[in-house]
Amino acid sequence: MNAHAAAETSAPETSVPETTPTAASTAGATARRLTANVHEGRLLAFYQDLHAHPELSLREHRTAARLAERLRDAGLETTEGVGGTGVVALLRNGEGPVVMLRADMDALPVTEETGLPYASTVPGVMHACGHDVHMTCLVGAAEALVRGRDAWGGTLLVVGQPGEAGAQGSLAMLGDGLFTRFPRPNVVLGQHVGPAPVGTVGHRAGLLMSAATDVGIRIFGRGGHGSSPEHCVDPVVTAAYLVTRLQTVVSREVSARDAVVLTVGRIQAGTKANIIPEEARITLNIRTQDADVRARVLEAVRRIAEAECTASGCPRPPEITVTSDFPVTSNDPATVARVSEAQRQAFGATAVIEYDPLMGSEDFPYFGAAGHNGGTEIPYAFWFIGSTPWSAWEAAPGDGPTQKLLAVPGNHTPRFAPDPAALGMGVTALTTAALACLRPAP
Repeated sequence: MNAHAAAETSAPETSVPETTPTAASTAGATARRLTANVHEGRLLAFYQDLHAHPELSLREHRTAARLAERLRDAGLETTEGVGGTGVVALLRNGEGPVVMLRADMDALPVTEETGLPYASTVPGVMHACGHDVHMTCLVGAAEALVRGRDAWGGTLLVVGQPGEAGAQGSLAMLGDGLFTRFPRPNVVLGQHVGPAPVGTVGHRAGLLMSAATDVGIRIFGRGGHGSSPEHCVDPVVTAAYLVTRLQTVVSREVSARDAVVLTVGRIQAGTKANIIPEEARITLNIRTQDADVRARVLEAVRRIAEAECTASGCPRPPEITVTSDFPVTSNDPATVARVSEAQRQAFGATAVIEYDPLMGSEDFPYFGAAGHNGGTEIPYAFWFIGSTPWSAWEAAPGDGPTQKLLAVPGNHTPRFAPDPAALGMGVTALTTAALACLRPAP
């Protein structure tokens, strides 16, 4: 039976089982048994291959093919090309809830400086955010759940998502019928690798990650010779004033109680020192945790940009465009409680820690959002696994976790090199979470 037909005969609507100490203990113990030594051999080779061959957002052709191959070989009904390069795989195992496991696939435009023997072979492209780890853990969890299918009932929906870095991939897959061509999940689960010490799992019920909005501003000037600026309208000067003035939005227009970050990450203008260009472009990133605050910040950016262009005598108003938009990640408390308790049973109580809200962002929440997934809200849980070797963590300067996190290579840096030991932790964490949400075998 193909995946499309499977959607029509998917597992019946069944709620996720209630959390009990016994159920959590069983899920943790079963996951440990099924995932013993998963970080060795073929899984490690798969990870190193993905790391050496990164692909940018929405271009993950080789990556998707490799992921689909492993899922198909594991015995899952696998479909490629969902939402572009997305991969969807199904494992139907009788009555029970539909549990979705998601990993992102894209890399970043970063030149790797790790010196690893399996470092990126693609100039200027690197798995600097750990999505190679996520895919490897997804494969390991899927293989473990196939081996242990006598321990659970329900349907496993495994998703390899493209284009997370630009907040495009989840919406593309949903728009291509992810929850109509395939079974609609009762719960969505995902995880992310980070620079915390390996062996830790970080959870938070409710607000975990911020919304992020990228804004492009195009400033129109009047170009000319650099020797005659009086005959021109210099968009570079306008851009410089605008960048400076935008720094006052957070400090002077937002309450100190509200978490907001505004970063101008790119300025582009001109071709030669003695030519005043016709235009300049700046791109900024806004991080917020409240919808009203986000709206207020965006309005301030628009007002300031238009006023600076007017003050400079620009021949036309600026062109302001929102280029990407990540939602707030707000975990379902009941799902977090279920998953984190099972992981405590798997790893020990001290391994599972509570995170404070982060200013980072994800497009993962779109899978649970009724306004985007074509139906009602779907509960979800998203957590972090540590990847810094303990030796490096202990050697890092600082008296506490906050200072040490700033001292070790983190996501989006050219030296981000997760400890391969994080693979085993990640596979077990994801397998445990799935088992906690699937129907336990009688």
